[in-house]
Amino acid sequence: MQIQVLNSQISDIDIIFQFYDMAIAHQKKVFNKHWQGFSRELIETEVAENRQFKILADGAVACVFAVTFNDKLIWGDRDKDSIYIHRIVTHPEYRGYSFVKEIIKWASAFALKRGIKFIRMDTWADNEKLLKYYTGCGFDYVGVVNMEKTEGLPKHYEGISLSLFEIKV
Repeated sequence: MQIQVLNSQISDIDIIFQFYDMAIAHQKKVFNKHWQGFSRELIETEVAENRQFKILADGAVACVFAVTFNDKLIWGDRDKDSIYIHRIVTHPEYRGYSFVKEIIKWASAFALKRGIKFIRMDTWADNEKLLKYYTGCGFDYVGVVNMEKTEGLPKHYEGISLSLFEIKV
């Protein structure tokens, strides 16, 4: 299978939202929390800023994810020299293909070219399955943060605790 990580385009926005809808449906089946949806403006901004990505598997969109380069509300004083990965969604037909590991390879190369020191991500603190999965992919678990200020973040961040993960590049 040929894998490519590419920037998403404006023409991909409907596909991105289809992936988010699939993810929310899946989250509702397997966990007691789920995303609350995202604004089209957020996704358009990420696309325009080259921070929204897709993984193609033999030419088909198999996974989407977004990145940011600051995450102060989540990471506090540690918010520096990092690429933050958010909203990884794999199409159900491609689950099991280890796209998180592909994202790590891509992010490592991206970080090395730009002098970025860490690849970071978060998930709900009580999602044991994802905690094990992310550490199994090479992330170090670095603790829990209780979200107090969430202005500007998607709604699902309100009043939750997050587990934090990082890889030193």
